[in-house]
Order: sequence, then structure tokens, then C-alpha cells
Amino acid sequence: MTTTEQITQARDAAELEAIARRIREQIVRMTHAAQSGHPGGSLSAVEILTALYFGGVMRHDPSDPDWSERDRFVLSKGHATPVIYAALAEAGYFSADWISSFRSLGSELQGHVVRGRPPGVEMSGGALGMGLSFSVGLALGHRLDGRKARVWCLLGDGELNEGQNWEAAMSAAHFGLDRITAIVDRNHFQNDGAGTEIMRIEPLAEKWSAFGWGVHEVDGHDVGAVTQALCAARETDGAPQVVIAETVKGKGVSFMAENPAGWHGKGPSDAQLAQALEEIHS
Repeated sequence: MTTTEQITQARDAAELEAIARRIREQIVRMTHAAQSGHPGGSLSAVEILTALYFGGVMRHDPSDPDWSERDRFVLSKGHATPVIYAALAEAGYFSADWISSFRSLGSELQGHVVRGRPPGVEMSGGALGMGLSFSVGLALGHRLDGRKARVWCLLGDGELNEGQNWEAAMSAAHFGLDRITAIVDRNHFQNDGAGTEIMRIEPLAEKWSAFGWGVHEVDGHDVGAVTQALCAARETDGAPQVVIAETVKGKGVSFMAENPAGWHGKGPSDAQLAQALEEIHS
């Protein structure tokens, strides 16, 4: 069995930034190849996934994806598959050659997450608002089994419009599930436009606190700061924790960031791919 020290080994800041660039590149490449997918909300979460998988935050073992003592990462915003597929490929869960098959018939890399396909995916998703409830179930199961594994759940800020999230938040605090950390990708946009126009969720930090959660706020594109916030959440006992990561939808690709709702769910053209790759690596 791989040791905990090996599993949680952290990369330095320069290495994490290089990994984030490679993940961004894979996101735009796979959505270009499929001419579909969800690049905007995947690009906003790149530093979050980079910190979790490569920053020494989460215990996981690509050589043994079903290791019983692993931490679980739950992608509640289940349409943002490009970012989780790119991170898993980067970590070695499967070959990067699979990336070009994204959203194609029979591919392991479908448009919404499917548990176990590819290895490393913990929950089947697509309909929003379910991931935190699923995480509560995982954490309760771990407690019954006497496991020390943590559960990390990535939520979109748009899906916080779903009431089920707040039922799950209330139950996690009630049951004292301090091995759950929720992460809010606070990019301010969803499929139909700006979150403030569709359903305001502010004051967000105060809401989580009122539900009994410890709250950490961070610049979601400073990978070092994200890593520190996640580690602080991990080390805090007594209550579930939430990290609110302030992000930009389409981060790293100018034309996506300038039109975030327009790039919620489509792939770039050949010319746009070339521009995106140039910007990502500039």
C-alpha cells in the first residue's frame, strides 16, 4: 500500500501553477474535440482541483483508486467534467490519450460524471444540488465503518439555488460531520446568466455560518492560498467546513471570461482553440 506521506506529498508553488496550466489546456482541447461540453465552469475550478489532487490536501492513490482509506472527492457540479477528467489524467488515474474521446459514443469520459468511469470518479451526477447530500451519506458511512477518510464536495454557486443543499448543510452540522469540507466555486454565473439576476445567494458566508459551518474565504485562482484554505479546513475539528473560492468563469481564456454565460456549455472553434492555448501558456 502506498504510504500516507507519498499520497499527500505536496508540490511547490511553481509546480502547482504548471499543473494548473496543463489542466486548462486539456479542458479547452477536449471541449474543442467534442465541440461541446462545459469549459467555463471547468476553467473556474482549475486551482481548486490542482490544490486538492496535487497540493498535499487530499489522500488519494492513482494506482489504487478503490483504496478503502482514500478521501472522496464529490463533483456536485457534475457537468464540469472537463476539469475532473483533466486532473485525474494529470494525476495518472488513466492515460491522457483518453482526453480526445471526451463525450464520444462509448467513451469513459462522458459529459456528466459517472461513478467509476473513469477510475477516480466517486458520484454519478448531472442534476444539480445532490452532491452535498451524497457527501453527508458518505461521511456517515465512514463514521459507521470507523474510517478516517475525509469528503471534499465541489459545489457551483448557481446550484446553491437548490434547497436540497441547505437541507444537507443543516444535517451535516446536526450530525457533527467535521470530516466534510464543501468548496463553493463562486464564479457568479450559471447557464442562464448572472446569479444575482436569477437568484441571489448573498450573504453567502453568513448563511453557511448560520447553518453551523466553519467558513473560509479565498481567492480561488491563487493556488497557494486555495491550498492553505483547504488545509485549514482539514485541520479544523468540531463542525463541517466550507471554503468559498472567489473565481472567474472561463478563467485563463479571455473570450470565455468576457462572456461567461455564453461559454457555459460549448466548445471552441479551431481559431479559438489556438488563441486559448496561446493565452494559457503566455
